[in-house]
Amino acid sequence: MSHGRTIFAQLMDLLPLAEFRRCVERYRGDYKVQSFSCLDQFLCLAFAQLTYRESLRDIETCLRAHSSQLYHMGFRGGISRNTLAHANQQRDWRIYADFARRLIAQARALYQHEPLAVELGQTVYVFDSTTVDLCLSLFPWAQFRRRKSAVKLHTLLDLRGNIPTAVYVTGGQVNDVNLLDQLVLEAGAFYLLDRGYVDYRRLYQFTQALAFFVTRAERNTRYRRCGWRPVDHARGVRSDQTIRLTGPNSSRRYPAPLRRIHYFDADRDLRLIFLTNNFQLQALTVAQLYRARWQVELFFRWIKHHLRIRAFYGTSPNAVKTQVWVAISVYVLVAILKKQLQLDLSLYKILQILSVTIFEKAPLSLAFSQSNDHVLQPDPCIQLGLFNL
Repeated sequence: MSHGRTIFAQLMDLLPLAEFRRCVERYRGDYKVQSFSCLDQFLCLAFAQLTYRESLRDIETCLRAHSSQLYHMGFRGGISRNTLAHANQQRDWRIYADFARRLIAQARALYQHEPLAVELGQTVYVFDSTTVDLCLSLFPWAQFRRRKSAVKLHTLLDLRGNIPTAVYVTGGQVNDVNLLDQLVLEAGAFYLLDRGYVDYRRLYQFTQALAFFVTRAERNTRYRRCGWRPVDHARGVRSDQTIRLTGPNSSRRYPAPLRRIHYFDADRDLRLIFLTNNFQLQALTVAQLYRARWQVELFFRWIKHHLRIRAFYGTSPNAVKTQVWVAISVYVLVAILKKQLQLDLSLYKILQILSVTIFEKAPLSLAFSQSNDHVLQPDPCIQLGLFNL
């Protein structure tokens, strides 16, 4: 029952705690821990994400101000800045990574029937990365350039619901294309890749795994045309060719045929060349599919603006990765909440409402009952004219 329970406690009820305990046991997270468990650590960091806390001291002050409510919110250990800092430093970040993947699987099951911008029955993924700049003196392990450090979030985004299905956290010095080796390819699925991921040896692995990719061609691509298809110039498609690579390295690394589509975007006065290993889709559909890649940029912008991953509570690799994975868990948890309560609200609005009602004792659904994404228009019959004074 929700009567007398805080919004935060009801939100945490959505967590599969049995799975969380398995993750903790897998990495012995609570070994020799007496008072501040991994669950307490997760709840503290989730609270910080939901309420935009700036520092460990900020987290400690806000939670201690509501000390009488903490037990009923799920906390069992005392809240201390030093204890939380030590936990972030020492407890294996893979606990929270594995748990986030469990939440992701739950969210994907809820969003599997969501429509795509393109009429397509297969799963469509976008793979890209974003960079979070860091101070070199505080994060020397993530040195990116001579006077700069950074951490990269390499994300595989499922476009049905914009759910991150795989996230890899690395230092800024890691080349994006290397992360293609980490992907577990799904046969029949489409992968949308930026031009920075053009590596023909790795792209050939998609073909061998019976998966499809769509990417931008490099300007100096050497090839010979083997065939062509008729196109509708009025809809922006200039050519649709079957090609084979002829470069001394590219032809060896990708020995199979490729499809090359030349598309002109009249709205932006931009010519785009696409490469794909799919020969069944219409050329215009391939172009529209690649346009959907922009969703990953919106996802990165959302988590940077609305979750705490620009400023970190610790400086070690373990602390940074722990905070990132908890942030992703909170994002996915809000997405699960949206689906289960069938809220007609954006994730941004849900997060804003949660941030100001987190300690209220009311049914969770009631917190969102007075809000919706539709702005009510005033009745024109009750509007005074400009000169009707």
